[in-house]
Amino acid sequence: MTQQTLSGPTLAPARGTASHLVVMVHGYGADGQDLIGLADHWRQMLPSVAFCAPNAPSRVPGGPGYQWFPITRIDPHEMKKGVETAGPALDAFLDAELERLGLSPDRLALVGFSQGTMLSLHVGLRRKVPPAAIVGFSGLLAGPVPASGDDGAKIPPILLTHGDSDSVIPPQAMFQAAGQLGLAGAAVQWHLAPGMGHGIDPQGLMMAGLFLNQALGGLLARSGETRCIYKLS
Repeated sequence: MTQQTLSGPTLAPARGTASHLVVMVHGYGADGQDLIGLADHWRQMLPSVAFCAPNAPSRVPGGPGYQWFPITRIDPHEMKKGVETAGPALDAFLDAELERLGLSPDRLALVGFSQGTMLSLHVGLRRKVPPAAIVGFSGLLAGPVPASGDDGAKIPPILLTHGDSDSVIPPQAMFQAAGQLGLAGAAVQWHLAPGMGHGIDPQGLMMAGLFLNQALGGLLARSGETRCIYKLS
């Protein structure tokens, strides 16, 4: 089967030559334009970072947006099969973008939303050279965590955020993902947004920027504890 080439909006570093690349992976029914705007919230903290947000390979039937894989219901087997099918196209895109910018594979971070979080976790946890960080908004872990073989040292630092009123993907999915990743030895941070549905809250957006700044600067451990970074009052 011929591998489909992805494309989407890109954003050059705010200053100088790119030192790192952040790839944003959109959700079901959206497109790259839906996420590339997040970069505007982070560029001051990440001035030498390039951003891109590829469109998924196929259109949603009867809709204007794209899908990484079809979804009929939030079923674990369906999600696992979906990320396994869609993963190679995103993986190839990451390699091509890193080569275009002249960056090594460890200079990559993935940011996903919903279906894009599923795919970011699946691909990011399986790359030969792990990315510097993975941020997942309102998603879930579709399938088991691959064995790292080194007490989680090959798993990148991970930040997960979720709204406590999400009716599309229940917030329990975040806790399940954090638990599984933690058992695999990953250093996971998580944030539960009060009153938030299926989306990204300002607090989570700010935390993601700080998390990326620290991770790309090599300041976050790759293994350790799972912890909450925002406590509800």
